[in-house]
Parts: sequence; C-alpha cells; structure tokens
Amino acid sequence: MKSKRSLTKYRGLTCLNCEHPLDISEKFCPNCGQQNSTKKLSFNDFFLEFLGGIFSYDSRMRRTLSTLIFRPGKISRDYINGMRTRYANPFRFFLSISIIFFIIWSFTFQSTNFNAFSDNEAVVSLDQLPEKDREEIKEELKNAPFGYEIEIDSLLANKPAKKTKNYKDNFVSQQQLDTLNFMNSSIKQLSLYSDFYEQTSILDPVAAIDSLNHTNKFWNRYLYRKAVDTKIIMENPKVFLDYLISKSPFIVFFYLPVFALIIWLFYYYKPINYMEHLVFTFHVQSTFFVFVLIGLIIDLIFKTDAFTAVALLVFLFYLYKALRNFYKEGRFATIVKFLTLNFIFLTLAILAAFISVLTFFAIR
Repeated sequence: MKSKRSLTKYRGLTCLNCEHPLDISEKFCPNCGQQNSTKKLSFNDFFLEFLGGIFSYDSRMRRTLSTLIFRPGKISRDYINGMRTRYANPFRFFLSISIIFFIIWSFTFQSTNFNAFSDNEAVVSLDQLPEKDREEIKEELKNAPFGYEIEIDSLLANKPAKKTKNYKDNFVSQQQLDTLNFMNSSIKQLSLYSDFYEQTSILDPVAAIDSLNHTNKFWNRYLYRKAVDTKIIMENPKVFLDYLISKSPFIVFFYLPVFALIIWLFYYYKPINYMEHLVFTFHVQSTFFVFVLIGLIIDLIFKTDAFTAVALLVFLFYLYKALRNFYKEGRFATIVKFLTLNFIFLTLAILAAFISVLTFFAIR
C-alpha cells in the first residue's frame, strides 16, 4: 500500500507546516521534515499514517524484524555502532511488538471477574464432574426411556455432597475478639470468615459481618474481603493467573531497566555503557515476544500448546547466541553467564509475582 500524497502533482512550493520555501522536486521539507503535499486527507492516507506512526510500517520495520530473528545480537551491535537509520528505534519497536503480543495473548486467556461470583445456583455440566460421576450419569442416561428427560441435578442428588465446614464450630464473637491481641484476633477472624463464606457464599462484607454480629468497621470488612479472595483463588487458581497476566505488561516494562543494569554489572569491563546494554535488552525482549507470538498464533490455529513451548526453547538458544555475538566472548564464559542471567531473571519474575500477590491482597 503506497500513498498518493507524494505524487508530483500534489507538491507545493511552500511547506504547509513551517512555510519554508520548497522546490517541486522535494518530497519532504528540509526544515521540519513534513511531507510536501497539498492533497486533501483521505481515509487511505489516515490509515497509512496510523500504521507508520504506531508500527513504523516501512522498510526499517521489515529489516529490523528479519535481522533481529535470523542474526542474534547483530542489530544491537549495529545500533550502538551508529548504524541507526536502517533499523527501527529499539524502544518504539518494543512497544509495537508488545501491543500486538498482548492483544494475541489476551485471546488465549478468558479473564474471570471476581464480581461474577455470586450465591446464585451454579450451572453444572458433565465436563465439570469427576470422571467416575460422568460415567455413572452417562450409563443412567442410556437406560432412560425414549423421550424422557433426566436433569443432571436429579442424578447428582444421591451423590455424596462435599463436606462444608460449619462456621459455628469455631465462631468467635466480637467481644471475644476484642480481648485478643491484634495477630491472634486477625487469624481467628480470617478462619471464621473463610468458613462463613464457604457455607453461605455471601460476597458482601457488610452483610456477612452483620450476620455474624461483628462490628461493621473497616478492618473487619477488609479481613472478610481477604478471606473471600483467598478462598476464591484456592478454588479457582485461574482467577489469580489471569490477574497476573493482566499486569505482565507493566511488570516486563519496569523490569527491563533492572535487567539491563544486571547485564551491565556482568560485563562491567566491556566498553559498553548502560544505555547500550538497555538497547540490547529491548531487542532481546522484543525477540522473545516475536517467538512466543508465532507460537501462540500457530497454537490458536491448531488448538495445541506445543508450538509455544517450542518457541520458548528456541528463544533460549537465541539468547545464548545473542549474548555471544553482542559481547564477543567465548562459549564457556557465555554459557556460565547465560545460565546465571536466566536464574536471576527467573528469581526476579518470582519476586514480581510475589509483589503482585501482596499488592493484590493489599488494595483489592
């Protein structure tokens, strides 16, 4: 797709942006860089400018992508050596790939909203039941008279129900709580509130605290919400997984400068400053997104998870090659630093997840 705005018949003799005198042969203003065109804006022009502004949709984008994937470390080396016009800006390229990656990533996970949980009657499907119960129900359905409908709930009526704790067994009144120290009081409240929610499925902390005849104060409401959150996460781990995934763009963005600092410490004796290490980090992370993005798209098409796993393995080999090509060190030194850096990155990822857990429980 090429824009017609650059055609000679649309060129003027004065820049419309800065009023600098122009020659009819000049495609761009030498003073401000704006395209020399008097053509009225069309949808095609707007669309191309949008792609150019967000995704740098030109030859630099294609050259950046091909060099990044097939020649590990070269693009970073070229960029810090001054060959920058031929490639897209590392930070801009990283943002562009990140946008695409997390859009595709969102299709692979269906976020669950905590507010969607309620005390309404749950819908039961055969797929949600244990294998033994499913087989028994299928057998009973086979033996049912033709045209006679059997509801699953009726078939489950004789199944042993899951034993639920009675909150009254460890009930603690507000007066008793007031006699305990802060730590013991909070622990007993969390236990009581957890059992109460499990038995009643009441989400509203005000209604729950009122039912328990506890004082309707901030701390009691806060503890009840935390007890409910913990219970929901234990029963539905995907809820918290989706929460972490939704925060992963921010985690990655803020950890890249930290990771660049760690690499700088590993290669402090090299004549490479921090910003040049950061350029390498942005390129490596962009490549990670590209590889996983390819794996995700193939997995979405073929309904598997295998290609994403393969993409991760390919990226590990890529990272080793990128380190060796960019920092120009031998195999043994590169392997040692490769393993150490991956261990540190994994530790940072776990720390980020832990901080997210604390933040989630603190502010929700």
